[in-house]
Amino acid sequence: MIVARGRRTAAQVSGGQGEDAASALLVRHGMRIVARNYRTRFGEVDIVARDGESLVFVEVRLRADSRFGGAAASVGARKQARIAAAARQFLRDTRSNLPCRFDVVAIEAGEARWLRAAFSIE
Repeated sequence: MIVARGRRTAAQVSGGQGEDAASALLVRHGMRIVARNYRTRFGEVDIVARDGESLVFVEVRLRADSRFGGAAASVGARKQARIAAAARQFLRDTRSNLPCRFDVVAIEAGEARWLRAAFSIE
């Protein structure tokens, strides 16, 4: 499928809305959004936020329902590795040495579930 430049698919629109909802959730809990859709050749981080003295790399997953394991289960080892690689690049680019964690905001059927420290890396 070819999409005209500047036009977004329905999945991109709903994904953006999910990221907006996740950002609002994080801000309501006192976090400050540092970056959104940070892209590298290694992968992408949906949201980078500050939680006190920590940097939080947040993956947002949106699913209509929980079939096939649901939104949270869709962040497998391969996706985690891509997020971690992008996070490392973010840390290099910003010369940050803050402690980090990896969260997931899983949105299923309009309900957001925030999984703090959803995974870790070595």
